[in-house]
Amino acid sequence: MSMRWKKLIGVFALLAIIAVYSLLVMRVAVAILPEAGPVLELLFYAVAGMAWVFPVGYLIKWMNAPGRSDRKHGEHV
Repeated sequence: MSMRWKKLIGVFALLAIIAVYSLLVMRVAVAILPEAGPVLELLFYAVAGMAWVFPVGYLIKWMNAPGRSDRKHGEHV
């Protein structure tokens, strides 16, 4: 798969991951945070705000790795 296709797929996957992740975090926040104090609330949002970076990092590495067709023929501009 060429880098062009990987990046196109990756953009849509990135948007889907962020949309699903934000909905899940909102659902968990509604269930947990009403009874929580301000310290737990701060901790929750700090962890939830950074946790999405790890799976997206792997996706970005995959998107930027040369594909099979790019390695064989060189990248066409």
